[in-house]
Amino acid sequence: MTTQLYTHPSCLGHDPGPMHPERPERLGAVMAALEMEEFNGLARREAPRVEREQLLRVHPAEHVDFVLTSVPEVGNAALDADTFISPGSGEAALRAAGALCAAADAVIAREAGNAFCAVRPPGHHAEPSRPMGFCLFNNVAVGALHLREAHGLKRIAVMDFDVHHGNGTQAAFWDDADLFFASTHQMPLYPGSGAAHERGVADNILNVPLPPGAGSREFRAAMTESVLPALKAFKPEFLLVSAGFDAHADDPLASLALREEDYGWATAELASLANEVCDGRLVSTLEGGYDLGALGRSAAAHVRALMQA
Repeated sequence: MTTQLYTHPSCLGHDPGPMHPERPERLGAVMAALEMEEFNGLARREAPRVEREQLLRVHPAEHVDFVLTSVPEVGNAALDADTFISPGSGEAALRAAGALCAAADAVIAREAGNAFCAVRPPGHHAEPSRPMGFCLFNNVAVGALHLREAHGLKRIAVMDFDVHHGNGTQAAFWDDADLFFASTHQMPLYPGSGAAHERGVADNILNVPLPPGAGSREFRAAMTESVLPALKAFKPEFLLVSAGFDAHADDPLASLALREEDYGWATAELASLANEVCDGRLVSTLEGGYDLGALGRSAAAHVRALMQA
């Protein structure tokens, strides 16, 4: 089965402004890396707009309306101290969330073995009622609840290896025993959540914080000893991955020391687990990653592993 790649030119139109780390060039670096000959086999798809009702499964109407009506006609507008939007941000956010739903549909229909959503703005910091941390809508949570509503799945898991804790996904999943969220991340670091004692309503949250300076050994141990066994025990019907690449040693916003080989390894392990427990059904989505070279190489390693799964 092929790996599908979902993206849209509108995702380049979200421009938080000069010097902002979540800049359009991030997606450009990912797409350039995926133009190498080895990725000719990727089935490339255009991300559709998310439907309002799909957003409303995660976000109340007040949140959706606040984000979309805050989009400026010119210049930038601030939603919080870190989260800025531009005239193209609304369309980009709708396409980013829509990519997850479309990719999930394709994998369920066996049109794809798995999929990667190369989209922005990212999503895992967006809480149900609050945009934050560069994120407007929680793309991966929207995808998870779409799987439940559109396809009748019950048990859905998200694994998040972004260097920052996915507080928004945790908040969306906290009270639902059939939604599982696992995260490796640096701690202490923004947004300040993600301690090991944060476990959810039914031990459906697993946080494995890593100290500043941790690298391949610590990350792979966290995956092997904690994350992968917990995911296997949960037995999800579908696995979603928040693929942030900012734990890379070259990234300027944090202090972990992963390399692109670690992302390839982790992706292969997650895909193998998906093959074992949920018929290989896996969709990943781009979250962070702010050194353009490291981001491109890491995304390539991630997609390479998906294609080899």
